[in-house]
Amino acid sequence: MIKRFLPDIYQENIFTINYEKLKKSGIKCLLFDLDNTISPAKEVVLYRETKNLFKKLKKDFKIVLFSNNFKKRVSKFGDYYLVDIACVSLKPLRYKYKYILRKYGFKKCEVAAIGDQLLTDIQGGNKMGLTTILVNPLSDIDETETWLNRQIEKKIFKTFEEKNYLVKGRYYD
Repeated sequence: MIKRFLPDIYQENIFTINYEKLKKSGIKCLLFDLDNTISPAKEVVLYRETKNLFKKLKKDFKIVLFSNNFKKRVSKFGDYYLVDIACVSLKPLRYKYKYILRKYGFKKCEVAAIGDQLLTDIQGGNKMGLTTILVNPLSDIDETETWLNRQIEKKIFKTFEEKNYLVKGRYYD
């Protein structure tokens, strides 16, 4: 049961992910979480470095900001980074993942979900059979609803470390 939270890949941040390896493995679409994955939660921080990364990645991948947040927030990032958005995704539920697969015509094996939370981003991607990539949160500040998830995550990380499945700071791809 605990393995439903285990990511396929664990990296420090979105810039340390081996995108070439993902491409070679058949990944064609990248679903990026927004809050604390590409921008600190509760802030609108638009990074030139992220814009450059997305511009480069769009040559090989479909990029979608895949967020549980509302359109008013997510669209600011989509407009700046020139990428598609999926708001109110209700991760870890499957509905919005299925919508993205239908909308863009991708198979599950062609999509990777990237995010900073085990309970939403990783569990949701794993439930769908996608490649899942965990990155460290950009900030210790979270949305109010996320606080409880972080408390549960601490226990999951402890179990992962005890079983030597995943150790914080020991990255793998």
